[in-house]
Amino acid sequence: MDAKEEKRLLRSELRKRRIRLDREYCRMADQSIFRQVTALPEYIESPVIFCYVNTEGEIDTRPLILDALRRGKQVGVPLCTGKGRMEVRRVWSLESLRPGSFGIPEPEAEAPRIEPEQVGLALIPCLSCTEDGRRLGYGGGYYDRYLRRMAGCRAVLCRKRMMERELPEESHDARMDVVICEEGIYRVHGL
Repeated sequence: MDAKEEKRLLRSELRKRRIRLDREYCRMADQSIFRQVTALPEYIESPVIFCYVNTEGEIDTRPLILDALRRGKQVGVPLCTGKGRMEVRRVWSLESLRPGSFGIPEPEAEAPRIEPEQVGLALIPCLSCTEDGRRLGYGGGYYDRYLRRMAGCRAVLCRKRMMERELPEESHDARMDVVICEEGIYRVHGL
């Protein structure tokens, strides 16, 4: 079985696992991940943060977005612009988001664009990841394409119960610099 097929099967298994996670565990894990992120030097120091907007079952990023806005940071969230392509657009509030591609809350198309080179810290979603920075996303390649152009710190957010020891990997998969779960922070590549 090739890596692509392995990923497809694993995604199906991980989606089922995520649904079975206890709500209280998720709430507590998400709060701990919030504390881990907001204490991260890259978060504190970066004037420009890129953060995904969560959907059902994902780590709740809304408190992170609100915290970054309160601290006066520029906050960018994804805007899907085509198959496998996204841009990061600036937001000033969660109220400005509208249901977009795949039902994911997105900024309006007129929102100012934030270039990849401007982002100091990107907070990235996953279905699963490993402690050494390998990430299994949802299969569209949106983040892998975007992250290749980004120079800032790439941090994946993942509940510990969703992490794996090993994940299939393809040459186009972007590795993360930091893995953040409720139990702590794993730094990759000597960061």
